[in-house]
Amino acid sequence: MTVPSSPAMLVGDRRITSREREPLIARNPATGETIAEVPSATAQDVDAAVAAASVAQPDWDRRDPGERAELVRRLADRIEERADELALLDTLDTGSPLPVMRRDAANAVSHMRYLAGLVLEARGETIPSVFDRLIYTIRRPFGVVGRITAFNHPLLFTATRLAAPVLVGNTLVTKPSEHTSLSSLALADDIAEIFPSGVVNVITGSGSEAGDAIVRHPDVRRLAFIGSADTGRRILERSARSAVKSVTLELGGKNPVIVFPDADLDDAVDGVVAGMNFTWQGQSCGSTSRLLVHSSIHAAFVERLGARLAELRVGLPTDPRSDCGAIINEAQLAKVLHYIELGRSDGARLVTGGARLLDGPLADGLFVSPALFDGVDPGSRLAQEEIFGPVLAVIPFEDEQHALNIANGVRYGLTASVYTRDLGTAHRFARELQAGYVWINETSLHLPGTGFGGVKDSGLGREENLEELLSYTTSTNVSVRLPTAHGSDAGS
Repeated sequence: MTVPSSPAMLVGDRRITSREREPLIARNPATGETIAEVPSATAQDVDAAVAAASVAQPDWDRRDPGERAELVRRLADRIEERADELALLDTLDTGSPLPVMRRDAANAVSHMRYLAGLVLEARGETIPSVFDRLIYTIRRPFGVVGRITAFNHPLLFTATRLAAPVLVGNTLVTKPSEHTSLSSLALADDIAEIFPSGVVNVITGSGSEAGDAIVRHPDVRRLAFIGSADTGRRILERSARSAVKSVTLELGGKNPVIVFPDADLDDAVDGVVAGMNFTWQGQSCGSTSRLLVHSSIHAAFVERLGARLAELRVGLPTDPRSDCGAIINEAQLAKVLHYIELGRSDGARLVTGGARLLDGPLADGLFVSPALFDGVDPGSRLAQEEIFGPVLAVIPFEDEQHALNIANGVRYGLTASVYTRDLGTAHRFARELQAGYVWINETSLHLPGTGFGGVKDSGLGREENLEELLSYTTSTNVSVRLPTAHGSDAGS
C-alpha cells in the first residue's frame, strides 16, 4: 500500500501539518525504512483543537443520544470496510504481525457497536422523599475530553476510546502515541466525514509537548491515559496545576500467572504463552510476565514451556508464518536487551531465547527471540519492573500463602491468572489477589461487558463496559419542592 508521505491532523474541520516544528519520522521497526513524516503538534495546535471542541460541544450535547450512537456505528462500519488497510498501517508502524492487527480492527468494530448500544443506560435515578418533593439525578457530559493512548494498539485504542466520551455528549481531543500515529491519522479522514466539525479532533506529536498541552489545558476537565505508570503519575501531578480534573489511567502491569499441581498442564502452558502476548512481542500492559509454578511441577513445566517458546517463529510481521514481530523502536529494544542482561547477571537461568536476531530478512529490524528465565528472585528487577518486551520470569512457590505473597509483592495490580481444578483455591485467590482482573484457567481475554483496569500503580477507573460510559459524565442532583394545592376543591 502507499502511505501518505505527510498525513495531517484533524482540528475542527481543518487538516493541518504543524510546520512550526520538525515532523516526527515514522519508521518500520521490522525493516528500518522510513514510512512517513508525522505532524508534531505545538501547544498552539492543541489550543486550536480544544477551542474547536469547545465550540462544537453544546450542539453535540443537545443531539438525540440515538443520533450520536448512530454516528459511532457509522465509524465502526467504516473501520470494518477499511480493516485490511488500517491493519496494514498498524503492522508497518508497530512491527506486530498482520493477523494481530487485523484482530485489533475487528475488536474495535465490535466494541464500538457494543458501547453504542449502551447509550441509553447513561441515565439518572429518582430518590424517594416526602410527598411534596421530587428528587432526581441527571447525567451531564464534562465538556471537552482529552485522551492519550499507547503505541501497541494504535487503531484499537483510538477507535474504541473515542466512543464512550462522544456517546454521552462530550467532544474530544485525542492523541495517539508519537511512535504509532499513522492509522489514527488515516481514521481522521472518516471522522471528518462522519462527525460534525470539532466533535473529534486528532492531534499527533510528542508526549512531552502535545500530550502535556492536553493534560495542562484548563478547558479539558476530563482526561484519560493509557501508558506507563511513571507517565500516569506525572499526568496526575501536571493536570492538577491548571484545574481540578477527573482522570482515569490504564497503566502498566507485572502480571502473575499461578500454576498449581492439579492444573491441566497442557492448558496452562497454552495459557502462559497466550498471556505473555508474544504475538506483539510482549509489549502489552496485560502480559503475564511473571510465572509462578508450584515446586512439585516446576522443573517439568519449565521444560515443556521452554520447548514451546523455542518453536515460536520470529519473523517479518507481513509474513503469515510469523508468530512474533519486531520491537517498536531502538530505545525499547535497548531496554529489553538490558533486562535480559540483568537476568543473566542476577543469577537467573536463561532457558531459551533472549538473542538479538540479525540474520537474513531480519538484519535491519528490531527482533529479539522470546526469552524464558528460570529461578528468578521475586525481589529482583526482572521480577519487579515492567519490561514491556518478550521476557518471561519463572518463580517457584511452595504453598498458597507463598504464591500470594509473591503475586502481590509488586507495585502493580492490573491482571492475574490462576490455573487450578480446585474451586476453593480459585475463589480464594480471586478474592486475595491484588488485581483489577483475575482469570481462572485462562489468560488475557477481554470479555464484552467486563471492566478492564487496575489497582495500585496499574491505574484508576475501568474501561470496556458501562462503567467506562458513565465515567465520562457527571451527576447533578435536582430537588424540586412541589406547590401545595389550596383548599379541598383545588383544581376542580
